[in-house]
This record gives sequence, structure tokens and C-alpha cells, in this order.
Amino acid sequence: MTKNLSADKICALTFDDGPNTLTTVQVLDKLEKYSVTASFFIVGNNINSDTETVVKRAHSMGCEINNHSLTHTAMPQLSPEEIAAEINRTSEKILRITGQLPKFFRPPYIAVNNVMLNIIDLPFIAGIDAKDWEDSVSSDERAETIINTVTDGSIILLHDMYGNGKTVSALDKIISTLLKNGYSFVTMTELFNIKGITPQKGIIYSNVYQTTMYYQKGVS
Repeated sequence: MTKNLSADKICALTFDDGPNTLTTVQVLDKLEKYSVTASFFIVGNNINSDTETVVKRAHSMGCEINNHSLTHTAMPQLSPEEIAAEINRTSEKILRITGQLPKFFRPPYIAVNNVMLNIIDLPFIAGIDAKDWEDSVSSDERAETIINTVTDGSIILLHDMYGNGKTVSALDKIISTLLKNGYSFVTMTELFNIKGITPQKGIIYSNVYQTTMYYQKGVS
């Protein structure tokens, strides 16, 4: 897929909670329609013989496959050993399918504590939240939230969970409008590389330019 990597305005389109053989496939069809790529933050337990094919398709299209935990549990309630297992087992599955280890992690529910930040050796990613996990939010509302909030370096947080057709529908408006407004869509790795920024431990990124550390004294 062609990209204008020298564009003045770039953003990363990302999807959580897949893979599956319905919505993830529909998202990939939309990406192909507009010749853009995205980054998928996948749940390890969603990998099976059918969805593995979907992940391979995404990877072959130039999309990036990243870690969204094994079970999609709120991880601050887990022990250090359980946290490590959630990450390691998912990363092993991604490596087996794509030949590459994931480079980024999105915490389920964006629930974070310092224990997680100390254990997980991957940059933490959040993003612009269109609340597209709520069925009451319409396709147009999802699209408008993204279009009205995105800036250069933004990370867009959407969900390809099974049956999330409203987000699939919103992608036409999101992608076409942002392309018209001069944005180029890149993967998470490309976003940081193009901007010449090395992700820092302790920052939960919704934009590549963020500098505020999460760490708080006394927070575990």
C-alpha cells in the first residue's frame, strides 16, 4: 500500500479486541479500499486456526500486529506473574504467526498501574477514544469524534470486536475525510520513526508527542 510518509500530518489508525472472522475482515476490506494500513492490538485468546488466517492477511497488507493481552482482563488486579504471562503468551502467538514480536502494548480498558509499567517491556498505547465499544454511539458520532479530535501524531483507538459494524461503517467517513484533509495513515512503528521519537517507559501515548509520565509516587 502506498503512503505519503513525508506528509506534514500523519496519524495511526488502531483496532482493539480482534482478531475475528467477521469484523476484522470487514475492517481489512475498508483498509484495502482506501489503500491505507493500521495497527491491530490483538487478544491472544482470540487466536485460533480460523483467525490466524485473518492475522496473516493483515500482516501481509503491511499492518502491524501488537499486544492487547491474553485474556483482556483488567491487569492491575493481576499478580506480577500473571501480568507477565498475559504479555508473553500473546507475544509468542504473534511471533509464531507473523515472524515478528509485537512492538507496542495497549492495556485492556487502559487500566494501568506501576507494577505493569515495571514488568511490561513494551511502550504503552492509548489513543483518541470514540467510545465505539458502546452500541448506543452511532457510526456518525464515532466518525465525528475522530475527525474533530485528530491532530498530527494522533493515535486513533477503535475496536474490531465481533459484530462492531458501526465502526466498520464509520471508517468510510473517517478515512476519506482525513485523507482529504491531508493526513497520511501509518503504523505505530512508522509513527514514532517518522517523527524521530523513541517511546519512553512510563508514558501512555495517545499522541506521539506526549511527554507526561504516568508514574506516581506511592502508586502500585
